[in-house]
Amino acid sequence: MSIEQAIQPKASLQPRSVEGRFRNIKTGILLLGYAVFFLMPWIRWERAVGPDQAILFDIPGRRYYMFDLVMHAQDIFWLTALLFLAAVLLFFVTTLFGRVFCGYFCFQTLWTDAFRWIERWVQGDRVARLRLDKQPWNVEKIRKVGLTHGLWLLLAMWTGLSFALYWGDAFELTAGFFTGTAPSALYGTVIILMTTTYLTAGWAKEYVCLHMCPYSRFQSVMFDQDTMIVSYDMNRGEGTTGRIKPVKELRDQAVRQEKGHGDCVDCGLCVQVCPTGIDIRNGLQIGCIHCALCIDACDGIMDKQGWKRGLIRYTSEHGLEGKKTKILKLRTVGYGIATLFATIYLVWSIASSKQLEVTAVQIRSPLYVTLSDGRIQNSYEVKINNKTMEAARYTLAIEGLPKAEMELQINDLSVKPDSTLRVLAKVRYTMQPGEAGKNHDFQFRLTPLEGKVKEPVIIPSHFMTP
Repeated sequence: MSIEQAIQPKASLQPRSVEGRFRNIKTGILLLGYAVFFLMPWIRWERAVGPDQAILFDIPGRRYYMFDLVMHAQDIFWLTALLFLAAVLLFFVTTLFGRVFCGYFCFQTLWTDAFRWIERWVQGDRVARLRLDKQPWNVEKIRKVGLTHGLWLLLAMWTGLSFALYWGDAFELTAGFFTGTAPSALYGTVIILMTTTYLTAGWAKEYVCLHMCPYSRFQSVMFDQDTMIVSYDMNRGEGTTGRIKPVKELRDQAVRQEKGHGDCVDCGLCVQVCPTGIDIRNGLQIGCIHCALCIDACDGIMDKQGWKRGLIRYTSEHGLEGKKTKILKLRTVGYGIATLFATIYLVWSIASSKQLEVTAVQIRSPLYVTLSDGRIQNSYEVKINNKTMEAARYTLAIEGLPKAEMELQINDLSVKPDSTLRVLAKVRYTMQPGEAGKNHDFQFRLTPLEGKVKEPVIIPSHFMTP
């Protein structure tokens, strides 16, 4: 294997850069996404208790911090709701606008765009890169290719490190990473993510979209004739005798139409700018990620010719046929309602989450104890979870069990902010004649004395008798 084969993947595309409104949208989303991903771990956030990092997933402490929101392990159903929302939102958007997620928001798209920007900055635009590929290895080629891969590896490494910073203090982990004192798990995570990012965004590139991404395989199930997708207007572009280059008198649109030629000048720019290398003029294809860069390229040519834009545009099959595009259909309405309800449920569940959670679990070994004075004793473990950022103090009493007494392991029920207190409660009850074998329902009542929560909490329980 030659050096060139070892460094460059076989038949790697070299897309041409393009300017236009959709390229500007993609660039804006890329910059916003990178700013959020790379900068969020460094943002500080003051809390009464807990880390001062704005976003931190504290696995050992079983806490997940997102600004003022603190999620506990028992809040895992929020993740389920979030994943369901993400799924139905993706389906909803796909039925309306096709694979716009792939073209603008997918991690593969964002990182491949950045890698290609680095490649273009070091090696030049498409023509210069193709020339560099063909020229023999010399000092210039080694320098440019080596610098390109070096910058790719640097961005890939920073990607892996930035991901790891969400799971610990960013400043401490970064200092430990570069001084060799960080946990081994950090180095392992960075190496794995650096390798996968470098390979997928630098080497595989469009092959991920063409052969590895499962989304491209089932997208056709979610499309219909009313889905707005990037489309080539065959009737306008081909005419009756096909497309032809604008040579001599064929530069005039009226002459072209008189001879049956369409508006497509067969410049090939739509193919050259495509990040997956497809020809949109061949219709909808599995490799199209609906990034709309071909629209920018075609609109630029139409502007130069002085012709109307839209030869390639976002439209539906019905729109291309001159029919009305129907947005309100059973499929879109269903996905829209599911997205709305998932959003409402997630927001409601977070907003209405309890700041004070109390459980009382009966100790079943043994179920009961008969004391020397004839009373029956049941033991319970009462767990008080103060999820607020303020210290709190409580009193615990029993209700619904006449003449019963309760002895607590500790009398001072003070709980620190965002902390849990476990206390042993022994309930003693004198059975009345005829109550043998009958269990009794009663309840614990936890009353806040200090803290953010003011309302008492009732915990139903059972008292077991011989």
